[in-house]
Amino acid sequence: MISSPGKTIKIIIADDHAMVRKGLIQIIDETLDLQLIDQAGDGIELLEKLPGQDVDVLLLDINMPGQAGWEVIHKVHHDYPSIKVVILSISSEENYAKQFYKAGAVGYLTKDGAPEQLVEAIRKVADGGIYVSQKFAEKLVSGLKNDLDKAPHEDLSPRELQIFCMIGSGKTLTEIANELNLGIGTVGTYRSRILAKTTLKNNAQITNYAFKNKLIQ
Repeated sequence: MISSPGKTIKIIIADDHAMVRKGLIQIIDETLDLQLIDQAGDGIELLEKLPGQDVDVLLLDINMPGQAGWEVIHKVHHDYPSIKVVILSISSEENYAKQFYKAGAVGYLTKDGAPEQLVEAIRKVADGGIYVSQKFAEKLVSGLKNDLDKAPHEDLSPRELQIFCMIGSGKTLTEIANELNLGIGTVGTYRSRILAKTTLKNNAQITNYAFKNKLIQ
């Protein structure tokens, strides 16, 4: 049983892996100041369950079917600003952690972290802080200088840049999906990642940026 420093923190979990949810629930149940309010298997189910819930912290798997993780973060941050979002992800997603914070998350953890680390993160964000692991903090510091010299679109992957330019040229998501033989949902996920990485707000800003930086003619 992990000791309690104070008030009860109410938590909702969103993760499409039942075993991961089971492990998180066990940690919560064994910690005196943590209380599970509800759980969801994907982003759509989460957004359906949130209205009327008294929740302090959301533990969110960024890679779930249905609603794209980026969109869930934006939606929760906009509609439920009092809920603190902590991202749960696989190690390979660490390169995107900066974008998660920009989107409104206040904590980032890899799923292979120790239970004590999860409890520490939950308590810190519930108290109004931002949780950054030592490993990720070191990455931020080491990469800071390079990031300052980069234009926003330079953080995009080749596929993201391709879709960025297609949106900038005025193509709809359906047109892009058909041209690239991708699902409309997949293109929507790419668009969400593009907006998060570049901090642009909509298609009009993408078009303006693309012309200004001579990415399209």
